[in-house]
Amino acid sequence: MNQEFKPEFTPDPRLYPFESRWFDSSRGRIHYVDEGTGPPLLLCHGNPTWSFLYRDIITALRGQFRCIAPDYLGFGLSDRPPGFGYKIDQHAQVIGEFVDHLGLDGYLTMGQDWGGPISMAIAVQRAERVRGVVLGNTWFWPIDVLTTKIFSRVMSSPPMQKAILQRNFFVERLIPAGTAQRPGTAVMDHYRGVQPSPAARLGVAEMPKELLAARPLLERLSREVPAKLGAKPTLLVWGMKDFAFRPGPTIPRIRATFPDHMLVELPTAKHFIQEDAPEEIASAIIRCFG
Repeated sequence: MNQEFKPEFTPDPRLYPFESRWFDSSRGRIHYVDEGTGPPLLLCHGNPTWSFLYRDIITALRGQFRCIAPDYLGFGLSDRPPGFGYKIDQHAQVIGEFVDHLGLDGYLTMGQDWGGPISMAIAVQRAERVRGVVLGNTWFWPIDVLTTKIFSRVMSSPPMQKAILQRNFFVERLIPAGTAQRPGTAVMDHYRGVQPSPAARLGVAEMPKELLAARPLLERLSREVPAKLGAKPTLLVWGMKDFAFRPGPTIPRIRATFPDHMLVELPTAKHFIQEDAPEEIASAIIRCFG
Protein backbone atom coordinates (compact mmCIF):
# COMPACT_ATOMS: atom_id res chain seq x y z
CA MET A 1 0.00 0.00 0.00
CA ASN A 2 1.35 3.42 -0.93
CA GLN A 3 2.10 5.27 2.29
CA GLU A 4 3.33 8.41 0.54
CA PHE A 5 -0.19 9.71 0.03
CA LYS A 6 -0.50 13.47 0.53
CA PRO A 7 -3.98 14.94 0.88
CA GLU A 8 -5.06 17.27 -1.89
CA PHE A 9 -8.45 18.15 -0.44
CA THR A 10 -9.32 21.85 -0.28
CA PRO A 11 -11.71 22.76 2.55
CA ASP A 12 -14.65 25.01 1.78
CA PRO A 13 -13.82 28.45 3.26
CA ARG A 14 -17.47 28.90 4.19
CA LEU A 15 -17.19 25.92 6.57
CA TYR A 16 -13.50 26.18 7.46
CA PRO A 17 -12.63 29.89 7.20
CA PHE A 18 -9.05 29.56 8.39
CA GLU A 19 -5.57 29.95 6.98
CA SER A 20 -3.75 26.64 6.62
CA ARG A 21 -0.32 26.56 8.23
CA TRP A 22 2.43 23.94 8.22
CA PHE A 23 5.10 22.59 10.52
CA ASP A 24 7.83 20.21 9.40
CA SER A 25 8.15 17.80 12.31
CA SER A 26 10.86 15.15 12.61
CA ARG A 27 8.45 12.60 11.14
CA GLY A 28 6.47 14.54 8.54
CA ARG A 29 4.64 17.73 7.67
CA ILE A 30 1.88 18.76 10.08
CA HIS A 31 -1.07 20.90 9.00
CA TYR A 32 -2.61 23.23 11.57
CA VAL A 33 -4.66 26.36 12.07
CA ASP A 34 -3.65 29.18 14.40
CA GLU A 35 -6.49 31.68 14.77
CA GLY A 36 -7.12 34.63 17.06
CA THR A 37 -5.24 36.30 19.87
CA GLY A 38 -5.21 35.81 23.62
CA PRO A 39 -4.35 32.84 25.83
CA PRO A 40 -3.26 29.89 23.66
CA LEU A 41 -5.70 26.98 23.43
CA LEU A 42 -4.42 23.71 21.94
CA LEU A 43 -7.26 21.66 20.42
CA CYS A 44 -6.55 17.94 19.99
CA HIS A 45 -8.89 15.81 17.88
CA GLY A 46 -9.57 12.08 17.97
CA ASN A 47 -10.43 9.38 15.45
CA PRO A 48 -11.40 9.65 12.55
CA THR A 49 -11.55 13.44 12.66
CA TRP A 50 -9.18 16.38 12.13
CA SER A 51 -8.99 20.08 13.00
CA PHE A 52 -12.20 20.61 10.98
CA LEU A 53 -14.04 19.11 13.99
CA TYR A 54 -13.23 22.24 16.01
CA ARG A 55 -14.26 24.78 13.33
CA ASP A 56 -17.29 26.21 15.15
CA ILE A 57 -15.48 26.35 18.50
CA ILE A 58 -12.55 28.19 16.88
CA THR A 59 -14.90 30.68 15.23
CA ALA A 60 -16.63 31.32 18.56
CA LEU A 61 -13.41 31.70 20.58
CA ARG A 62 -10.88 33.38 18.30
CA GLY A 63 -11.92 36.83 19.53
CA GLN A 64 -10.66 35.93 23.02
CA PHE A 65 -8.26 33.00 22.60
CA ARG A 66 -5.46 31.95 20.28
CA CYS A 67 -6.94 28.72 18.94
CA ILE A 68 -4.38 26.21 17.68
CA ALA A 69 -5.67 23.01 16.09
CA PRO A 70 -3.23 20.54 14.47
CA ASP A 71 -3.98 17.49 12.35
CA TYR A 72 -2.01 14.44 13.45
CA LEU A 73 0.14 12.69 10.88
CA GLY A 74 -2.23 10.43 8.94
CA PHE A 75 -5.20 12.73 9.56
CA GLY A 76 -6.70 15.77 7.92
CA LEU A 77 -4.31 17.66 5.66
CA SER A 78 -1.13 16.39 7.33
CA ASP A 79 1.29 13.98 5.66
CA ARG A 80 1.02 10.20 5.63
CA PRO A 81 4.79 9.57 5.84
CA PRO A 82 6.41 6.27 4.83
CA GLY A 83 7.37 4.17 7.84
CA PHE A 84 5.36 6.11 10.40
CA GLY A 85 3.57 3.74 12.77
CA TYR A 86 0.62 5.95 13.83
CA LYS A 87 1.03 4.84 17.45
CA ILE A 88 -0.39 7.10 20.15
CA ASP A 89 2.98 7.78 21.74
CA GLN A 90 4.32 8.74 18.29
CA HIS A 91 1.46 11.20 17.76
CA ALA A 92 2.15 12.70 21.20
CA GLN A 93 5.84 13.03 20.42
CA VAL A 94 5.16 14.80 17.10
CA ILE A 95 2.53 17.18 18.50
CA GLY A 96 4.82 17.81 21.47
CA GLU A 97 7.48 18.94 18.98
CA PHE A 98 4.85 21.20 17.46
CA VAL A 99 3.96 22.74 20.85
CA ASP A 100 7.65 23.39 21.51
CA HIS A 101 8.11 24.85 18.01
CA LEU A 102 5.34 27.37 18.69
CA GLY A 103 6.79 28.10 22.12
CA LEU A 104 3.42 27.72 23.81
CA ASP A 105 3.47 28.84 27.43
CA GLY A 106 0.54 29.33 29.78
CA TYR A 107 -1.54 27.31 27.36
CA LEU A 108 -4.88 25.59 27.76
CA THR A 109 -5.16 22.08 26.38
CA MET A 110 -8.35 20.46 25.13
CA GLY A 111 -8.78 16.83 24.12
CA GLN A 112 -11.69 14.62 23.08
CA ASP A 113 -11.60 10.92 22.15
CA TRP A 114 -7.92 10.04 21.49
CA GLY A 115 -7.19 13.75 21.88
CA GLY A 116 -7.45 13.15 25.63
CA PRO A 117 -4.52 10.74 25.97
CA ILE A 118 -2.52 12.60 23.32
CA SER A 119 -3.04 16.01 24.92
CA MET A 120 -2.31 14.61 28.38
CA ALA A 121 0.87 12.86 27.21
CA ILE A 122 2.07 16.20 25.84
CA ALA A 123 0.99 18.14 28.92
CA VAL A 124 2.54 15.94 31.62
CA GLN A 125 5.95 16.60 30.02
CA ARG A 126 5.30 20.36 29.97
CA ALA A 127 3.21 20.75 33.13
CA GLU A 128 4.82 24.04 34.14
CA ARG A 129 3.64 25.54 30.83
CA VAL A 130 0.02 24.33 31.11
CA ARG A 131 -2.48 26.87 32.44
CA GLY A 132 -5.54 24.62 32.46
CA VAL A 133 -7.17 21.49 31.10
CA VAL A 134 -10.32 20.91 29.05
CA LEU A 135 -11.49 17.32 28.52
CA GLY A 136 -14.61 15.87 26.97
CA ASN A 137 -15.70 12.31 26.23
CA THR A 138 -12.27 10.83 26.66
CA TRP A 139 -10.01 9.02 29.14
CA PHE A 140 -6.31 8.66 30.09
CA TRP A 141 -5.97 5.26 31.80
CA PRO A 142 -5.76 1.63 30.61
CA ILE A 143 -8.99 0.40 29.06
CA ASP A 144 -10.96 -1.48 31.70
CA VAL A 145 -14.47 -1.50 30.21
CA LEU A 146 -15.30 -4.83 28.58
CA THR A 147 -17.28 -3.32 25.70
CA THR A 148 -14.34 -1.07 24.81
CA LYS A 149 -11.94 -4.02 24.89
CA ILE A 150 -14.28 -5.93 22.59
CA PHE A 151 -14.56 -2.89 20.29
CA SER A 152 -10.75 -2.76 20.04
CA ARG A 153 -10.44 -6.45 19.24
CA VAL A 154 -13.27 -6.41 16.69
CA MET A 155 -11.98 -3.27 14.95
CA SER A 156 -8.49 -4.77 14.88
CA SER A 157 -9.70 -7.95 13.15
CA PRO A 158 -8.87 -8.44 9.45
CA PRO A 159 -12.49 -8.02 8.25
CA MET A 160 -12.96 -4.74 10.11
CA GLN A 161 -9.53 -3.45 9.19
CA LYS A 162 -10.51 -4.08 5.58
CA ALA A 163 -13.78 -2.21 6.13
CA ILE A 164 -11.93 0.75 7.66
CA LEU A 165 -9.33 0.88 4.90
CA GLN A 166 -11.46 -0.04 1.89
CA ARG A 167 -14.88 1.38 2.80
CA ASN A 168 -13.92 4.20 5.19
CA PHE A 169 -16.05 2.56 7.90
CA PHE A 170 -15.10 4.96 10.68
CA VAL A 171 -16.17 8.03 8.74
CA GLU A 172 -19.22 6.55 7.04
CA ARG A 173 -20.64 4.72 10.05
CA LEU A 174 -19.16 5.99 13.31
CA ILE A 175 -19.44 9.74 12.72
CA PRO A 176 -23.19 9.51 11.99
CA ALA A 177 -23.62 7.10 14.94
CA GLY A 178 -21.66 9.42 17.23
CA THR A 179 -23.60 12.60 16.52
CA ALA A 180 -27.05 13.58 17.77
CA GLN A 181 -28.06 14.62 14.25
CA ARG A 182 -26.31 13.20 11.22
CA PRO A 183 -24.01 15.87 9.80
CA GLY A 184 -25.06 17.30 6.43
CA THR A 185 -23.47 16.25 3.16
CA ALA A 186 -21.06 19.17 3.03
CA VAL A 187 -19.72 18.38 6.52
CA MET A 188 -19.45 14.65 5.81
CA ASP A 189 -17.60 15.46 2.60
CA HIS A 190 -14.94 17.23 4.67
CA TYR A 191 -14.39 14.09 6.69
CA ARG A 192 -14.40 11.93 3.56
CA GLY A 193 -12.32 14.29 1.46
CA VAL A 194 -9.16 13.99 3.55
CA GLN A 195 -9.39 10.18 3.47
CA PRO A 196 -10.16 9.37 -0.17
CA SER A 197 -8.19 6.10 -0.40
CA PRO A 198 -6.98 3.16 1.70
CA ALA A 199 -3.50 4.74 1.79
CA ALA A 200 -4.99 7.81 3.44
CA ARG A 201 -6.72 5.79 6.18
CA LEU A 202 -3.79 3.97 7.77
CA GLY A 203 -3.81 6.29 10.79
CA VAL A 204 -7.54 5.82 11.29
CA ALA A 205 -7.16 2.03 11.10
CA GLU A 206 -4.36 1.99 13.69
CA MET A 207 -6.12 3.87 16.48
CA PRO A 208 -8.64 1.15 17.47
CA LYS A 209 -5.72 -1.27 17.84
CA GLU A 210 -4.08 1.25 20.16
CA LEU A 211 -6.96 1.06 22.67
CA LEU A 212 -5.24 -2.10 23.92
CA ALA A 213 -1.75 -1.75 22.44
CA ALA A 214 -1.11 1.66 24.06
CA ARG A 215 -1.58 0.20 27.56
CA PRO A 216 1.99 1.09 28.70
CA LEU A 217 1.42 4.74 27.81
CA LEU A 218 -2.04 4.77 29.39
CA GLU A 219 -0.68 3.17 32.58
CA ARG A 220 1.92 5.93 32.78
CA LEU A 221 -0.71 8.62 32.20
CA SER A 222 -2.94 7.16 34.91
CA ARG A 223 -0.14 7.99 37.37
CA GLU A 224 1.35 11.14 35.86
CA VAL A 225 -1.84 13.06 35.03
CA PRO A 226 -2.98 13.22 38.68
CA ALA A 227 0.56 13.87 39.92
CA LYS A 228 1.55 16.57 37.42
CA LEU A 229 -1.75 18.09 36.24
CA GLY A 230 -4.25 17.27 38.98
CA ALA A 231 -4.00 20.72 40.58
CA LYS A 232 -4.71 22.57 37.30
CA PRO A 233 -8.08 24.28 36.84
CA THR A 234 -10.11 21.95 34.65
CA LEU A 235 -13.24 22.10 32.55
CA LEU A 236 -15.12 18.90 31.75
CA VAL A 237 -17.60 19.12 28.86
CA TRP A 238 -19.47 15.85 28.46
CA GLY A 239 -21.85 14.51 25.85
CA MET A 240 -24.29 12.58 28.04
CA LYS A 241 -25.56 10.36 25.20
CA ASP A 242 -22.13 9.03 24.25
CA PHE A 243 -22.00 5.31 23.48
CA ALA A 244 -18.21 5.13 23.80
CA PHE A 245 -17.39 7.02 27.01
CA ARG A 246 -20.52 6.74 29.06
CA PRO A 247 -20.78 9.39 31.76
CA GLY A 248 -21.58 7.01 34.63
CA PRO A 249 -18.26 5.17 34.83
CA THR A 250 -16.06 7.88 33.30
CA ILE A 251 -16.92 11.27 34.76
CA PRO A 252 -16.34 10.34 38.44
CA ARG A 253 -12.82 9.14 37.67
CA ILE A 254 -11.92 12.37 35.88
CA ARG A 255 -13.57 14.53 38.54
CA ALA A 256 -11.51 12.77 41.20
CA THR A 257 -8.33 13.47 39.24
CA PHE A 258 -8.98 17.23 38.95
CA PRO A 259 -10.48 18.57 42.22
CA ASP A 260 -10.54 22.15 40.84
CA HIS A 261 -12.99 21.45 38.04
CA MET A 262 -16.18 22.66 36.45
CA LEU A 263 -18.47 20.07 34.86
CA VAL A 264 -20.76 21.06 32.00
CA GLU A 265 -23.14 18.31 30.95
CA LEU A 266 -24.28 18.37 27.31
CA PRO A 267 -27.60 16.51 27.69
CA THR A 268 -28.30 15.65 24.04
CA ALA A 269 -24.73 15.42 22.71
CA LYS A 270 -23.24 12.08 21.75
CA HIS A 271 -19.55 11.27 21.19
CA PHE A 272 -18.54 14.02 18.77
CA ILE A 273 -19.37 16.88 21.11
CA GLN A 274 -17.72 19.48 18.88
CA GLU A 275 -20.31 18.70 16.19
CA ASP A 276 -23.26 18.47 18.59
CA ALA A 277 -22.66 21.33 21.04
CA PRO A 278 -19.95 23.76 19.87
CA GLU A 279 -21.67 26.86 21.24
CA GLU A 280 -22.09 25.33 24.68
CA ILE A 281 -18.46 24.21 24.74
CA ALA A 282 -17.17 27.63 23.65
CA SER A 283 -19.33 29.37 26.26
CA ALA A 284 -18.04 27.05 28.98
CA ILE A 285 -14.41 27.74 28.01
CA ILE A 286 -15.07 31.47 28.20
CA ARG A 287 -16.74 31.11 31.62
CA CYS A 288 -13.95 28.96 32.98
CA PHE A 289 -10.88 30.59 31.45
CA GLY A 290 -11.93 33.84 29.78
